[in-house]
Amino acid sequence: MAAATASARRMFEFDLELGGRTELAGADEVGRGCLAGPIVAAAVVFDYGSVDTSLLAPLLKGLGDSKKLTPAARERLFPLIIRHAARFSLVSFTNRTIDENGLHVTNLRALARSLEALSPSPGVSLVDGRQQLKGCLLPHQAIVKGDSKSACIAAASIIAKVFRDRLMCVMHQRYPEYGFDGNAGYGSLAHREAIARHGFTRIHRLSFNVNLPGS
Repeated sequence: MAAATASARRMFEFDLELGGRTELAGADEVGRGCLAGPIVAAAVVFDYGSVDTSLLAPLLKGLGDSKKLTPAARERLFPLIIRHAARFSLVSFTNRTIDENGLHVTNLRALARSLEALSPSPGVSLVDGRQQLKGCLLPHQAIVKGDSKSACIAAASIIAKVFRDRLMCVMHQRYPEYGFDGNAGYGSLAHREAIARHGFTRIHRLSFNVNLPGS
């Protein structure tokens, strides 16, 4: 537990070094590599002018890249992030939008919209990845592997991941043959085998190369 708290503390220190004692937003997305379902982006603002990070780090111990956390850890952190964040936003784009506009364009647009949805705008904005968000109305800085460096980006990745996973569990009730409650729409072997047997659903991304078993 001490290591998990120390890791969270380092992530808050990263934010403070970049933004100082101001409001700082971080944005991240999930679902980019899925075969089905939406892409979801989130932005989370921590107000470092009023938050005591020495107290917040133990509460958010284990904060980090959502992909590396267990479902239980993400579910524990989800309400705590919402409680202690100054504000947050969630933006999603459907599989149809991805098919129409392309994954890359849709991904960057979702991240931009998540930052733009924050009101009032934060003093500093960070986004996970290598690229600036073309057309984004807010000045921002791209942070490579930001979800493992920045507390606000990591928090955004967790918010987006939990929201999307819950949504895909709802989709599992509608399409139980595809195992969305376990694979969240990613291209597991069982998921691809289900596509080969049952075909595509209305939430599958038809522009993706599925690489079906036996094809």
